[in-house]
Amino acid sequence: MSIQWFPGHMVSARKKAAETMERVDMIIEVLDARVPEAGSNPVIKELRLHRQRPCLKILNKADLADPAVTAAWLNFYNEQKGIKAVALTCKKPGDVAKIPGLCEILAPHRNNSLKPLRMMIMGIPNVGKSTLINTLLKRRVAAVGDEPAVTKNQQGFDLNERMTLIDTPGLMWPKIEYDSDGFMLAASHAVGRNAIIDEEVASFLGDILLAYYPNLLTNRYGLSVEGLDGVSVIEAIAKRRGYLLKGGVPNLGKAALMLLQDYRTGALGRISLETPKSRDIMLTQQAFIKAKEQA
Repeated sequence: MSIQWFPGHMVSARKKAAETMERVDMIIEVLDARVPEAGSNPVIKELRLHRQRPCLKILNKADLADPAVTAAWLNFYNEQKGIKAVALTCKKPGDVAKIPGLCEILAPHRNNSLKPLRMMIMGIPNVGKSTLINTLLKRRVAAVGDEPAVTKNQQGFDLNERMTLIDTPGLMWPKIEYDSDGFMLAASHAVGRNAIIDEEVASFLGDILLAYYPNLLTNRYGLSVEGLDGVSVIEAIAKRRGYLLKGGVPNLGKAALMLLQDYRTGALGRISLETPKSRDIMLTQQAFIKAKEQA
């Protein structure tokens, strides 16, 4: 199964973002710290490189991610030209208060009321852009929801006399190139429910948890993980929690949704679904497969 999700309003949102990019000084790209590269929209990269705009990458939801993996991602991004990366939680005012100073470092030429620093906040759906806006402004001005694609239109705000913000709708790209990226985004609730099958996404998540965080499955559900795969993890959760259909058949749909919700909320523990190393391995494997197909 390949997961694809590109609602119609994102076509106009992409066009509007390209137009607005001409009038801003830098990009604030909000990422989910658990899936930073899988959730980094290549369209955003293409647009900002075309306009040569510096980028502050915010690894949001850092309180849900594996701290050691997040540190590796920060090193990865901070080695790149024109990029500064920081890990934080957009719901915490103390974390968010760091952002204006980091933006000033990236665009020092815009530093007074005559030349205010113009920042555009971008990212895929449901990564916390609206929460960031509300926390920065210390008031609720952007709609926040626990479903992707709540924001549909651009909005502009004055942060202070020297800084302005433009909030943009969550923007996906027309085709997710790698299947694993689609599944990681679905597990992290960045795509609409109509585009996924919970059992398949939860099975994918279960395989990652077995490989890297088996103790969290044991601690949360009391499972003995030896010999399990992603599918049998869901079945075992259903049996342990008493999620049974008529005749004692495990209710896989209910168990799958529980596993996904426990991951998304942090009830399972601090988890990252990709690392710089795993990303590099995946890209190398995909390049090999593609070369073999073209040979």
